[in-house]
Amino acid sequence: MKPYRVIGFDADDTLWHNENIFDQVHARYRELLARYHDAATVDRTLFATEMRNLERYGYGVKGFMLSAIETAIDLTDGRISADEIRTLIRLGHDMLDHPVELLEGVADTVGALARTHRLLLITKGDLRDQERKLAKSGIAGHFAHVEILSEKDETAYATVLRRHGINAEEFLMVGNSLKSDILPVLALGGAGAHVPYHLLWGAERVEQTPDAPGRFYQLKNIRELPALLGA
Repeated sequence: MKPYRVIGFDADDTLWHNENIFDQVHARYRELLARYHDAATVDRTLFATEMRNLERYGYGVKGFMLSAIETAIDLTDGRISADEIRTLIRLGHDMLDHPVELLEGVADTVGALARTHRLLLITKGDLRDQERKLAKSGIAGHFAHVEILSEKDETAYATVLRRHGINAEEFLMVGNSLKSDILPVLALGGAGAHVPYHLLWGAERVEQTPDAPGRFYQLKNIRELPALLGA
């Protein structure tokens, strides 16, 4: 494999747990609306609302909670009570205050690679929340640059690489989402290492399997990354 000089890391569900927090809140949300609709209807309607609002709110807890409140009002024909809405708001606060929990092997792996490579953190979502999580992660000092983007597509990655003077062929992106972390970088001529997380938000699912021999690597966990880079 090529000697990649720069490594980019996704944050949520690559370095620290995130989707499991949303999954727990989804369960509470279904319980709250159970007397109005079945779980499948709640899930389907909430997801549709989130997709409709992405352009307005972007990614992250705040946009999710606004969509959850909007969906609850729609599904109850406005009958949801103020107390129930307060419950939803408290769930959002709990998500924003949740401790940052690194995935197994992240601290050692990132620390080791920082001694041999230039590392970038490239994530998307709410600026304030992502800055909070990075500050509390204990690994912020290992990254030469941090990019918190509104979207992670081919144009966004091209801008990041250009801004930091990085050639795509010497760049490897590590992440749990093929859609956001791998496919755009492969399209630019870079490389991607996919490290799946056991949960994946519906908006990140793709049917496409990367076809990039020698540039796409499938890992079981992040601990396999140093060996891959040393191969």
